[in-house]
Amino acid sequence: MRSMGILKSMELRSNVDGDRRMTLSKPNQELRRDLQGLASDLKWSAVELICIAARLSQYGNEADAQALLRMCRVFQDGEQRLTGYAEEAHLGLIVRAKSPVAVPE
Repeated sequence: MRSMGILKSMELRSNVDGDRRMTLSKPNQELRRDLQGLASDLKWSAVELICIAARLSQYGNEADAQALLRMCRVFQDGEQRLTGYAEEAHLGLIVRAKSPVAVPE
């Protein structure tokens, strides 16, 4: 039973309110942090692009400004999805099966 192994890698604890939450394993904590970090990067990028779009619009380049705003909407949708996935990882609904392979920078 694969789910039994997953549950064994997490321990249940009670918080002060008495509800039960999963304590995440280290790989799942890393997964959550990675997802949150990527969501934050997308948000920051969208904010920067909105500023650039505003300047383009000021200088009369409305077509490119609108194209950047469309990109921002895609980034914001991706940010929301990643934030949702991070919450699912926090709740134990998404589980990292093994530690990731190191990615060269």
